[in-house]
Amino acid sequence: MGLHLVKLCVGAESIEDLVDWQKGRLAERKRLKLKPPLSHVTRMVPKRQEELLDGGSLYWVIKGFISVRQQLKAIEPFKDTDGIRRCHLVLDPKLVPTGVQPRRPFQGWRYLKVEDAPKDLKGGLRSYKEIPPKLRLELGELGLL
Repeated sequence: MGLHLVKLCVGAESIEDLVDWQKGRLAERKRLKLKPPLSHVTRMVPKRQEELLDGGSLYWVIKGFISVRQQLKAIEPFKDTDGIRRCHLVLDPKLVPTGVQPRRPFQGWRYLKVEDAPKDLKGGLRSYKEIPPKLRLELGELGLL
């Protein structure tokens, strides 16, 4: 495993928001029989696909902090209806909460080295939900979560 991606999760206030949004999107895509079932569309196609697909994940930045990740399953370039090249980042539906790591706003996505990625939280989403949101933010700012 050699590389991950980091992306802003625009519009989400929490991991729960991302979970709800993705559940709705997944249900709609299944209803319409669209492939891939769960993906995030970006304009740029990562050039380091082989490294990313060797166990890499997409780390989501929510409210200024990396908070959760999803494993990358595939990277599928395509052209949209206007002929513009885009890319499906095909994601595992399982969201894995991580220790929080501050990030300033940026456009697009960024590569993230394995050694720089925050560790997964033990207990997954269940243990994450047990900590009140305000406390999670404070613990994250202190580097304790």
